[in-house]
Amino acid sequence: MPSRCRRACRSVADEVDPEALADELAAFDVDQFLVAAASTLASLAFAKLEGGDLGQARKAIDTLAALLPHVESGLQGDLERALTNLQVAYASAASG
Repeated sequence: MPSRCRRACRSVADEVDPEALADELAAFDVDQFLVAAASTLASLAFAKLEGGDLGQARKAIDTLAALLPHVESGLQGDLERALTNLQVAYASAASG
């Protein structure tokens, strides 16, 4: 099947400036990234539980649990409560 993209089409990768990307990464705050990653994992775990995908839910929950000790934010307590709620919901779903 021929490509729907003409030869003139460029990918996003063609437009990446490695130096600019390195500068952006160097300026990025790791603590902010950890909070964003933890929040995303919690949301993903809830979605996987609701969808009945216990394997994926468990992986997200376990990863969140491993990440939380590294989160230094005012949101740490909220994320810990979310983790506890996820663990309880997972146990309930897995048992019946």
